[in-house]
Amino acid sequence: MRFRKAARVILVGAPGVGKGTQSERLLQRFPQLSSISSGDLLRHNVKQRTPLGIKVESTMKAGGLVSDDLILRLISNELNQRGWLHSGNPSGNIMTLSSSSVDISEPSQSFQHDAEMAAFLSSPAHARGYGQARINEDPSASFLLDGFPRTAPQADRLDEIVPINLAVSIKTPLSVIMERINGRWVHEPSGRVYNTSYNAPKVPGRDDITGEPLERRSDDSEEVYRARWKKFQETSEPLLEHYARKGVLWEVDGMSSDEITPKLLSEFERRFV
Repeated sequence: MRFRKAARVILVGAPGVGKGTQSERLLQRFPQLSSISSGDLLRHNVKQRTPLGIKVESTMKAGGLVSDDLILRLISNELNQRGWLHSGNPSGNIMTLSSSSVDISEPSQSFQHDAEMAAFLSSPAHARGYGQARINEDPSASFLLDGFPRTAPQADRLDEIVPINLAVSIKTPLSVIMERINGRWVHEPSGRVYNTSYNAPKVPGRDDITGEPLERRSDDSEEVYRARWKKFQETSEPLLEHYARKGVLWEVDGMSSDEITPKLLSEFERRFV
């Protein structure tokens, strides 16, 4: 099943609503879709010791938060490397975190000092090299963006690089999610997850493969989850309003992932196939 135009998609939903499950099913159904995870990009750059990765690693080791500028640079670099984002500069150069004005074929150059990097990051979008970028509209340039944006200001910044053309808001009642959270058990060594309501272990409290005891995650308490839910509601409302104004917001609700998936797949086919 092939797309007739590029899909640039984000999924928005509260923790535990099943965004990961829906992403997996979309990727299985539509092979043209790629997953771009800001977290994976961070880890890859740190592992590869790129100039950007070194900057990110030093920020995290110092206990700081990775800035929106750095995440945007990760995303724009990834899209550029895939050939999905082209600089609008006549020279063909694109700005990267490894250089203030170098060709993408020379990624090894770096800022001479922190002040130069700070000036680069705080400069206007067009000066950073992605304000006039051209987006590849070929259907092969289709992706799910995971982990970013999470706030309306982040969405504003992302618009400077790549316009999202479908923001999916996944909604499930809080009571249903709480039931899932309360029934969740994990086998920590392997990461296998069970749920007493729909994916129960063969032997209560024991991993199916090893027979070892299952555990509850520390953040699976009702108190912790309600705090995360409240924080999500505060940040997601302006984010969803942003995409509603853009005319690309689509909302889907359901009591389970299996109820939501057919609606989501149908909407994808309507919009992109």
